[in-house]
Amino acid sequence: MRRNTSTYALAAVLLASTCLAAAADPVFNRIATFPVVANLPADRDTTKQTVAEIVTVSEDGNLLVYTDSPQEGIGFIDITNASAPKPAGFVPLKGEPTSVTIVGGKALVAVVTSTDKTKPAGMLAVVDLATKAVIATCDLGGQPDSVAASKDKTFLAVVIENERDEEKDKGKLPQLPGGNLTVFPLAANGVDCARKKVVDLTGLSAIAPEDPEPEFVDINSRNEAVVSLQENNHLAIVDLASGKVVKHFPAGAVTLDKVDAKRDGVIALNGRIENVNREPDTVHWIDDERFVTSNEGDYQGGSRGFTIFNRDGRVEYDSGNLLEHLAVRLGHFPEKRASAKGVEPEGGEVATFGDDKLIFIASERGSVVFVFRDKGPGQAPEYLQTLPSGVGPEGLLAIPGRNLFVTANEADNVKDGGPRSYVVLYERADGTPNYPTIVSVDDASGLPLPWGALSGLTTDGVTPGRLFSVTDSFYGNTRILEIDATAKPARIIKATPVTRDGKAASYDGEGIAFRRNGGFWLVSEGNPEKKDSPTANQLVRIAPNGSVEEEIALPEELAKHATRYGFEGVTVTGEGADETVWIAVQREWKDDPQGKAKILSYKPATKTWGVLHYPLQSVANGWVGLSEITAVGDDTFVVVERDNQLGDKALKTLQSFSVKGLTPATPGAGSIPTVTKKQVRDLVPDLAAPKGYVLDKVESFAIDADGNAFIVTDNDGVDGSSGETQFINLARIQIR
Repeated sequence: MRRNTSTYALAAVLLASTCLAAAADPVFNRIATFPVVANLPADRDTTKQTVAEIVTVSEDGNLLVYTDSPQEGIGFIDITNASAPKPAGFVPLKGEPTSVTIVGGKALVAVVTSTDKTKPAGMLAVVDLATKAVIATCDLGGQPDSVAASKDKTFLAVVIENERDEEKDKGKLPQLPGGNLTVFPLAANGVDCARKKVVDLTGLSAIAPEDPEPEFVDINSRNEAVVSLQENNHLAIVDLASGKVVKHFPAGAVTLDKVDAKRDGVIALNGRIENVNREPDTVHWIDDERFVTSNEGDYQGGSRGFTIFNRDGRVEYDSGNLLEHLAVRLGHFPEKRASAKGVEPEGGEVATFGDDKLIFIASERGSVVFVFRDKGPGQAPEYLQTLPSGVGPEGLLAIPGRNLFVTANEADNVKDGGPRSYVVLYERADGTPNYPTIVSVDDASGLPLPWGALSGLTTDGVTPGRLFSVTDSFYGNTRILEIDATAKPARIIKATPVTRDGKAASYDGEGIAFRRNGGFWLVSEGNPEKKDSPTANQLVRIAPNGSVEEEIALPEELAKHATRYGFEGVTVTGEGADETVWIAVQREWKDDPQGKAKILSYKPATKTWGVLHYPLQSVANGWVGLSEITAVGDDTFVVVERDNQLGDKALKTLQSFSVKGLTPATPGAGSIPTVTKKQVRDLVPDLAAPKGYVLDKVESFAIDADGNAFIVTDNDGVDGSSGETQFINLARIQIR
């Protein structure tokens, strides 16, 4: 068996191949992102959840069909022009669809109609694509979870899961009735309901033989179905013609080293997980002899990777900790899932593009898709690239005839005001990947430097492309990251922990500024409104080695008016006795007029504070605030002014203002001058250019020694977000 045990050797390949793929190979790039909510009928409430979970395509490759369980229907997307997908209708169903495939002009949809998990029920709905109407249904006798049609259009296989109730006895198995594989002959009008076969899958596994819990099915060219029995950590091969199980075996267990196995706010690749069951979710044939599993885990396992099996049960390859390390390097590791199932690979797909047999593995929690090239029996697959997706990619679909790839993303964070569910399209062509835009190199031990939640940016003002960023309070240990922005993608080349009295320090680092005489200024955003443990805004002086030299609190005259929208950016003008630290406050405080946020000044030599006002733009939805401040010379500044909305209607701008002729007011004394702003750049086109949804958190801006401007988005530590970080070189921009 070929097994990946580390990514040390891989790191050199990643960093030497420009954007993480060989320059000579065709690559996938995102070309469109379709919001599922755009497909809802006019009489549906768009503030309610709507998702895309499993996706398939018409035989001509022009119409996508996806399942939407919360809305109890299937949606249609016209991709005749793949770079401009259009809503194409919605068909309501009497139940929750879980899977769909297309044969001829019919969509065959598995629909759960159960009202009680102790009495599972479901149907197969046949939907005519031309009329978008349900023309037939077949009773399934249980709760379906996956469907697959044979390539020769002879058979339809339906996994009847009869899933367990996780609230009952803590989800312990068995919970009857058990599931099965139901097989239908395909017919001109869809399926022949009367001739269904029920394949018994009980008695196969050692964990709960009477409750097989089948999860996913795929069919090879011999009309053999491979079925994953996820909670039972078992795999079965079924001959569809006879309806017999011809092979079955346990999926086995894995021991993982150098993974983050502890949820503690710190990404630390020093953990070990012993003998964890793979518990595969999706399973796909690579050829008639081999198949690949995505080892999500759902019961007591989940090995954080994928495995290539031979049909005789031999493991030909296991990815080990590879996906975890890739996610860390790309800033997509979900630390809040460290003690659970890590990156949680769930979706999978296998397809041939040109001469390449490609394997796609989706990380549900990391919200990316890893792309590998199959190298043949007994060989380790070759890692090619990683694709950014929406939140929670579940359904993967390859359309080789059009050089397209599609993800359906099941998370809709509408209740939290976050990203909605999207269907994302990619095209394969010659070129280089547009993502990632920033990666990390290895640390001294050969492991990828962890990073995420970039919330401030500064430059040393001397070396072109040398930037520094800081992590915010999502992580328990504040670190200063050095970035080489001359590389593409940009590289995080060093991490300096911030320490206080020799111990790791934790701040909500929202801004960072390089000090001309060495070290940094950092601003930590406070939250005085936090009930259990209110925190204060702080200005922190840090030595070049990361040690805290001084913590500076606001004077009471300012602090008493603070809200939870505090310090968001910091910059410096002058040096020595003339050094002035400037701080951007995100939104209005209690003593501010509506629509005006504070710009604070602090002179270290005299320990005095001053106040200016910045006029915020008003918007119809959400709020507007400041996220960064950068000095350009001694009296001109650039700020990031943005709203908290997603999408191309959002407000994301760079604005400039001058303090020439203005004297900041003494806190609590006299009127506060208001600066006059000028728009430097609308950032929405820059954020829309990667063809994803427009990210809401443009947190950082800096100009390097060559005059090149950079912006960075905050990925919120891959919590309730897609984890995507856009590090964008704006080149030289005119600042008025």
